[in-house]
Amino acid sequence: MFWPDTVMAAALGYLLGSIPFGWLVAKAHRVDIQRVGSGNIGATNVGRTLGRAWGWFVFVLDAGKGWGAVALADRAWSSPLPGGCPLSLVAGVGAVVGHTWPVWLKFRGGKGVATGAGVVVGLAPWAAAVGAGTWLVALGLTRYISVASICAAITVPLAAWALYGVHDLWRPWALTALGLLVVVRHRTNLQRLFAGTEPKIGRSNPSLAAANQGAPPTGQTTEHP
Repeated sequence: MFWPDTVMAAALGYLLGSIPFGWLVAKAHRVDIQRVGSGNIGATNVGRTLGRAWGWFVFVLDAGKGWGAVALADRAWSSPLPGGCPLSLVAGVGAVVGHTWPVWLKFRGGKGVATGAGVVVGLAPWAAAVGAGTWLVALGLTRYISVASICAAITVPLAAWALYGVHDLWRPWALTALGLLVVVRHRTNLQRLFAGTEPKIGRSNPSLAAANQGAPPTGQTTEHP
């Protein structure tokens, strides 16, 4: 019976993760977030477009998707898969995949940072604390959200290996895979960093009026997240 349970846990996580909160919040403001700034539906692009408060609101909602997938799977399936892999881990990975490639938006989603953070809180809270501290320090030093996110994506798996690796290999391996996914999804940010065109925190995207008209801001290209 473990195959049906695995499929159901993955589907639960994917459907929760694929709820496009950033897109919905922007739509409520009559903005097509996929045609503004980076074109990403995540909290950073929402914050630069609608304001920092809305960006944090979307971050909390997206993180809640990841945490909720883990929590619901824990309640629904108490027994792990053969080999000891908990189905909450399957649901958590599914949530990040759903956020990154949501079926409702033709598989054009976010970069998985907030949803991944929620998953890590549910699966490995001490590793999440290390990641949060790394994110804050990196942001304070560089003022780049992308750099802070990449640093956190690297340190969370390292912390997971140090904290859980001896007794529970599933969590470190899963968090390593999620960390790699987050880094890969930031490849365009890395290109802009090397080119010196990556915006720092507090620098907003121009022409919100153009977003309200459904057109990309002048001089900006849409990033395919």
